Amino acid sequence: MVDLSTTYLGLKLRNPLVASASPLSEKVETARSLEEAGIGAIVMYSLFEEQIIQQSLELDYYLSRGAYGSAEAVSYLPNGDRFRVGPEGYLKQVRRLKDAVKVPVIGSLNGVSTGGWIEYAQKIEDAGADGLELNLYYLPTDPQLTSDELEYTYITLVRNIRARIKIPIAVKLAPFFTTLPNLARRLADAGADGLVLFNRFYQPDFDLDALEVVPSLILSDSNHLRLPLRWIAILYGRVKVDFALTSGVHTAQDAIKAIMAGASAVMMASALLKRGVSHVATVLDDMRTWMEVREYESVEQMRGSMSQQSVAEPAALERANYIKVLHSFNPYEMARIDR
Repeated sequence: MVDLSTTYLGLKLRNPLVASASPLSEKVETARSLEEAGIGAIVMYSLFEEQIIQQSLELDYYLSRGAYGSAEAVSYLPNGDRFRVGPEGYLKQVRRLKDAVKVPVIGSLNGVSTGGWIEYAQKIEDAGADGLELNLYYLPTDPQLTSDELEYTYITLVRNIRARIKIPIAVKLAPFFTTLPNLARRLADAGADGLVLFNRFYQPDFDLDALEVVPSLILSDSNHLRLPLRWIAILYGRVKVDFALTSGVHTAQDAIKAIMAGASAVMMASALLKRGVSHVATVLDDMRTWMEVREYESVEQMRGSMSQQSVAEPAALERANYIKVLHSFNPYEMARIDR
């Protein structure tokens, strides 16, 4: 029997599959179903910085800066009575899930400024959460805001929260940084125990009849796997944190690729929203079968086996691969396939 157990953020998980932040954690019954299907851990849906600010009637600097361009801007927020749940309701849900399931429950905070985050990070810890995921979802739109300023905000936030709570911290990032490896190292130095790669910005669309900007939610598919897969393979063994891959995990093959790149946890949301929580059991069964056929005894044996930690110059390898792909393209073959 293969051993699917793993360790993520210092937490012992029975397998690497984690239900990432999504509406799946809104109901205790769904959380129990996820546990019965075999999920290794559950990340709570996010408590948004805007909800904390709204409750305290404070307007944060970063919320007002670029208010009409940010994905989380004030002008785009629903009215107060339309938020899914306020801060106190969120803390109650953490307690309910902890009472209902035995697998680790990880809280999630979404925002970028210190503000009320430190207080609620402590409250989430007090509510019984096994870990905390900081979802740094911010789209810089101000031409005056430099990358140094934004990254310093991230580092300061992680350092301040690390100083106030004992539970492990994971930082969920978008891929849009000039030198992601350097930022990853600095986040680790600031106290992050793990990095979750990658957050996806949901891109709005234009309604040409109403001449309005409309929100658009497109769930991931397996093609979204490649970007986080590549970066985890580059960073594994070079930055001393646990990695979780999110975006594009739909099949056992996707999960196995993530582990071979170096991921300790493999996060799923879109696949479960599309196919139901029972899909967890299907993925786990397929993982066991794949490993048994190829004589892998454990997840630990696979982890990082396809990473670049043994390559002296990963950048050179990436360039070589880029050139090879371009030169291997055959337009005549593509035309034949299209026919």
